Amino acid sequence: MQVGDELFIGYPSAVHYGVKGTADSYKGKKAFNQLLWGDWARVDKIEGNWVNVRARRRSGWVRKENLQTNRLLEVNFVDIGQGDGCHIQTPEDKSIIIDAGEEDNMYRFLRWRFGRFENKYTFESFIISHPDKDHYYGFGHLFDEKNVYVDNVFHNSIVEQKIRGKNSLGAERKVGRKKYIAGLVHDLNELKKITNSKARRGGRQYPNMLKTAVHSGRISDISSLLASTDWQAPKYVPGYGPQDNKSMTMKLLGPVPDELTPGKFSLRRFGNDGKTKNGHSIIILLEIGNVKILLGGDLNEKSQKYLLEHYTGLNPNPKTAEDIGTLITEGRKHFEVDLAKACHHGAADILPNFLKATNPLATVISSGDDEPHSHPRADALGMTGKFSRSERPMIFCTELARSGNEHIKHPNLVRRELREKLDKEYAVKDSDNSTQAEKDKAEQNINKHLQIIERSVANYGMINVRTDGSKMIVAQRLERKRKKSERWDIYKFESDERGRLFNINK
Repeated sequence: MQVGDELFIGYPSAVHYGVKGTADSYKGKKAFNQLLWGDWARVDKIEGNWVNVRARRRSGWVRKENLQTNRLLEVNFVDIGQGDGCHIQTPEDKSIIIDAGEEDNMYRFLRWRFGRFENKYTFESFIISHPDKDHYYGFGHLFDEKNVYVDNVFHNSIVEQKIRGKNSLGAERKVGRKKYIAGLVHDLNELKKITNSKARRGGRQYPNMLKTAVHSGRISDISSLLASTDWQAPKYVPGYGPQDNKSMTMKLLGPVPDELTPGKFSLRRFGNDGKTKNGHSIIILLEIGNVKILLGGDLNEKSQKYLLEHYTGLNPNPKTAEDIGTLITEGRKHFEVDLAKACHHGAADILPNFLKATNPLATVISSGDDEPHSHPRADALGMTGKFSRSERPMIFCTELARSGNEHIKHPNLVRRELREKLDKEYAVKDSDNSTQAEKDKAEQNINKHLQIIERSVANYGMINVRTDGSKMIVAQRLERKRKKSERWDIYKFESDERGRLFNINK
């Protein structure tokens, strides 16, 4: 360890002190923060067993044994209100965003995380699980940010558009009694046929947002992700297969297409457009060491039956207890995980046997206020707990985890008020009638308001998951800190002798 080294906080957390303790002491003086396992820390000074580090924008002292050299996998479930938004920072320090909500919360969080985008920042990928507004629309703010670059934008191959003047998910085909979307959009050239056509875009928000991405000049490629038609030869997010020798893999479990004619893929309809879009969400099984995490989009009961049938080869409507047991046993070979992101924000449209197959230790629900669905639904919460594998199953919810700070007690109300103030300041800044002094003052006020919004998004409701593949923590900010050294509610999971994760919390 040397001055200037970039290290990380050790498991499960460390207290950050203003004054170091004695050589033999494990406690310093004037604690001012609790740092999470995996937090970045730059070494500024070393004195015996104490190290002065810069972490979370402050300098202070931690013990040497509270530092480690290896970077973790971070999976941050951002409180983006009603919808989904997940930020992944890989052990190789690559950034992946899976869904971005409907408003600008994800943008504000990432702006806070990455230095307000004052310099160019390149994300490895943006993944749009499916074209529902509360999953994709927030990407528009990122596509508009001049310093945001993206290597790959992935989507589920369904692009809403106008065909012969009517709203459509793409050209359709019927085989027997089953209907399919045959007009899938696989690559950038196929996408441009829609984004370059005003008639095909129509007034649809999704293709118009993708047009912004295409024309930004900051997106290297846009393409679709589909799971394999043969589960014995799985597909992975590009760059995250076993052959890529990364510390983690990202297996694609959905959407599962049908190959109705050789080389031509279609997606089965699950009813109306909404059910079909949701049911064909991009489903990712993230694996690192012994730890498995399922990111399940907005799957619904029909699509969950379809996936169970595809991966097990069994009837998804079992009649006997024996058949149910066989279906679940076979399903767990593909879907059992340690942590699951609940499908569709805790909606009731879920299949109990699918929940039994996922069999998680912990579940994260992404939901928000000011929505007409009452997510998460009471029965969904009950089933989620009932069908988890622990005697003390854990359910985390971005809405319930929302915690206030000294500035913000009612985040949605305050954000609206701040945005009204921002509009007024921008009007002053952009007005030809404003003096330079007035414009400078407006710029200062704009930055002050944005800092409050960004800090609220970073603190409110964030569910932080950190893992090295053998241990895992799930952490959320306390609504009111117990003391300066205890700001986080941390849940710990460790591997047993078989490598299977278990809950060690009391």
